[in-house]
Amino acid sequence: MRVEPHGEGSVLHVLKRGGRGANIVRDESDKKHFLQCLYYLNDEHRDTNWLLSIQQGEFLARPPDWPRQKSLVDVWAWTLMPNHFHLILHERSDGGIAKFMQRVGGSMSARFNAKYQEKGSLFQGSYKARVVDVDADLRWLASYVMVKNTLELYPGGLTKALQNFDNAWRWGSAYPFSSMALYAAQKYSPIIATRDNVLREIFKDLKKFKKDSHDMLKAYAAKRSPENQSKITLE
Repeated sequence: MRVEPHGEGSVLHVLKRGGRGANIVRDESDKKHFLQCLYYLNDEHRDTNWLLSIQQGEFLARPPDWPRQKSLVDVWAWTLMPNHFHLILHERSDGGIAKFMQRVGGSMSARFNAKYQEKGSLFQGSYKARVVDVDADLRWLASYVMVKNTLELYPGGLTKALQNFDNAWRWGSAYPFSSMALYAAQKYSPIIATRDNVLREIFKDLKKFKKDSHDMLKAYAAKRSPENQSKITLE
C-alpha cells in the first residue's frame, strides 16, 4: 500500500524517491530549493510565479504582499537525501498532504528539468506514506527520519557514526538539510510548525533526544528494531 487511509489530525511518515534511484538534487541550490518548497508551497495561497516573487527577499522570508500563511499541513520533521526525502507531516485538513506533496513534487521536477535539460518526472511515481498512531512510535520514527538518515551522510556512514557518536551528533546538528539541527540545537525555522507540534514536547529534553537516537541507531544497525516501529518506517 502506497498511502494508508488517513484524515484530518493524522500524522504520516512520507517518503518520495527519485525515479530509478537517480539523484533528485545535484548541488547546493537544488537542496535549498527543496527547503523553499517545504515552506512556500505549504500554503492555501497559491502564487504561480512564486520563484520570481521570492527572488528579492532573504532566504525563506515571506513576500510582504502575500496574505498571512494558511498551511496545508504541519511539517514536523524532514531529511533530504541525495535520491529521496523523508517527511513527518500532520494533516491539518482532508487532502492537505496530497495537495502539498503534489506541489512539492511538481515544482522540484519542473525546476530540475529546466536546469538540467531533462524530461519527465523527477520522481518514482507517487509518494509513499504510513500513519503513525502513538507518541512512542513517533519518538522512534522522528529519530529514524532525522538522525538515522542524516548520519548515513556522515563520513563513513552509520558504522562510523556509531563509533564516534558524539562527533557525529555535532556534525548532524549542523547539517542544514535536515530538521535534526532544529531539534538538537533548538533552532527556529519557518518550515517547522510551532502550533501543536508534538515533537517539540517529545524532544524538549535534549539529552534524552540524543540518548534515544543513539539507542535507535544501535537497534537499527543490529536489525533489532521493535516490530511496531519497523512497520511505520519507509526505506
